[in-house]
Amino acid sequence: MLMGSIIYGVKYKLPEYICTFLVAGGVSTFALFKSKAKSIPKPNAPLGYSLCFINLAMDGFTNATQDSISAKFPKTTAWHIMLGMNLWGSIFSFLYLFAWNGGGGVEAVTFCKEHPDAAWEIVIFCLCGAVGQNFIFLTISKFGSLATTTITTTRKFMSILVSSVWSGSPLSAQQWMGVIMVFGGLSVQIYLKWQRMQKRTVKLRKL
Repeated sequence: MLMGSIIYGVKYKLPEYICTFLVAGGVSTFALFKSKAKSIPKPNAPLGYSLCFINLAMDGFTNATQDSISAKFPKTTAWHIMLGMNLWGSIFSFLYLFAWNGGGGVEAVTFCKEHPDAAWEIVIFCLCGAVGQNFIFLTISKFGSLATTTITTTRKFMSILVSSVWSGSPLSAQQWMGVIMVFGGLSVQIYLKWQRMQKRTVKLRKL
């Protein structure tokens, strides 16, 4: 959302900003204020936060660019964007693995030759990822990157939450506050969308 607003000048309504920040803030609160049951010895917090920030910035730029491409070129389908992303990703990965010193590409190929079962597992993993990407890019093309980001963030958050509860790890008070923020933001988003749908229905009936 921020990258789209800053770089491409996309404008959102105030409730959308509030809901997005509630979800993002809730996820951040849940991740930062961990329970005391488990602790990482000597964590490199600055490096971790820096990598997370870079990841979020690049992800936001990618999503905003995909929205911009879809808006400028209406004939662009989800599979066009998917092809472009995977093509360039494959090129960069190939160059890093085999052209960069110490990339590990040769070692990976040797490992797969020595362990064909692992190679098949990798192929199946890639096929599953390709199938999943269809849904992601279709969601982006139909509903935009903001909805897609909300869905993926919620899915990740639910995975962490269920994992914590399933493993018996107690949640701190701050983490429960993060849970409330996430579900509060999502609930408001759903309510606002329901309101818009009701208004559209009323307008159509009047016509």
